[in-house]
Amino acid sequence: MANHATIRRLTEFLGLKRSVVYLFGLTILMITGEKLWDRFLPKYLEGIGATTLIIGALGFLQNLLNAFWSLPGGYLADRLGHRRSFLLFNGMAVAGYLVAIFFTNWIAVFIGIIFFSAWSAVSLPASMSLIAGSLGSAKTAMGISMHAIIRRIPMAVGPIIGGVFITTYGLIAGIRAAFIVSLILCLLGMMLQLFVKDTSTRSYQPVHPFVLWRQLDPRLKNLLVSDILIRFCEQIPYVFVVIWCLDVIKVSPEQFGLLTALEMITAALIYIPVASFSDRVERKPFVVITFIFFTIFPVILFFSTSFTALVIAFVVRGLKEFGEPTRKAIILDLCPTHAKARGYGLYYFVRDLIVSFAAFVGGIIWKVGPAFNFFTAAAFGVIGTLIFVFYGKGIEVKK
Repeated sequence: MANHATIRRLTEFLGLKRSVVYLFGLTILMITGEKLWDRFLPKYLEGIGATTLIIGALGFLQNLLNAFWSLPGGYLADRLGHRRSFLLFNGMAVAGYLVAIFFTNWIAVFIGIIFFSAWSAVSLPASMSLIAGSLGSAKTAMGISMHAIIRRIPMAVGPIIGGVFITTYGLIAGIRAAFIVSLILCLLGMMLQLFVKDTSTRSYQPVHPFVLWRQLDPRLKNLLVSDILIRFCEQIPYVFVVIWCLDVIKVSPEQFGLLTALEMITAALIYIPVASFSDRVERKPFVVITFIFFTIFPVILFFSTSFTALVIAFVVRGLKEFGEPTRKAIILDLCPTHAKARGYGLYYFVRDLIVSFAAFVGGIIWKVGPAFNFFTAAAFGVIGTLIFVFYGKGIEVKK
């Protein structure tokens, strides 16, 4: 009985309700498939003849899709319910993988990525609203942290397996093998999501995005400004990190997979203790610390000239997740009660629509030189952090 009570207290502390656990299982399958190839995609494009500008356009497209899909993702989640919206999202991913498997050129990759790479963006509002609705405000940050930890497991394992595929079969055949495995995992996910508890749509209240924007809390809009600048800091060098590591520092694909795993493990280790505190106190300091880690990563990366130095850089990259669940909890807290998924989706639509241009700009300035790319990114991070320090607001959670 004592052991049973201990397990119950632990599951309550971690926010492990049944629907949330099924959501975590679905997330593991989908993100594992995505991360088999995601970090190597710029190198894959280079291998099939894409230019530097096309590689930069990859980051532009990914962020643009994150923006585009976030808004309908939120509306569909509120309108259709979680189970049916997840089924639709998975079906889109299947279509994307089929295109990428059967055609080996950068145009096919871009067409496929419209669907399979957008799964996270499309499903994120539904996932966050499911967590918030199941756990309540007092456990929102913990639930989001557990979701983030679950996401980091495949984000750590996936690149290692993907690196093995590339080493074993070669770059192009290895990535195609990763796409095939991703398709299989996606189909398994479609079966698992049948166990996700559906939500009622009877209380759905139609609201135009412009009206919803006016209803957003001013504190949320202040956070949005800083978040946009910080994401410029992240996205300007993002697609070139793998090229820097493989082509300049000369690490192997498997070593890069290990670096990515180290990043994810670092993030996972800090999520639960940070969430435990942020659900009880003012949340702003956690976000400030996160923004600082975002800012210093490109600088540390530039001065990393060996695998050992890259280990330090990727630990810092993992630490940038320090307050990410807290930031998402603030967004959910400040979204209108009647439109949580739509408010969350609108926030990401505006953010990623603007940030989508960062990666494209990153491709242009990469041609000037890696130093210019990395330090320009850091400058955006400094500005974004300072704006949030002086003008941003957090949420003090009621005890």
